[in-house]
Amino acid sequence: MCRNIRPLYNFEPPATDEEIRSASLQYVRKISGFTKPSKANEAAFEAAVEQVAEAAHALLATLVTQAPPRSREVEIAKARIKNAQRFGDGAQASRPAQGAAK
Repeated sequence: MCRNIRPLYNFEPPATDEEIRSASLQYVRKISGFTKPSKANEAAFEAAVEQVAEAAHALLATLVTQAPPRSREVEIAKARIKNAQRFGDGAQASRPAQGAAK
């Protein structure tokens, strides 16, 4: 359920609003236990997603580091190698690449 939650800090280019919202949605799904809330819980669920996204934006805006920004392409390549080692080379054909648009 939380496969979309990935580190978003210290990347070039920086995390987009969409990436932050997707991670926030996955987080709220995980802690609530709902992948899609009922109509009765929909407003609370969406409010929680927005609050988590705002907190994530604030966090990412205030963190500091001396480390150079990481490259998304390099991190994706590392993940593909790790995936191939874990699942075998044929696993990549059936799995979307990390960071690919959902």
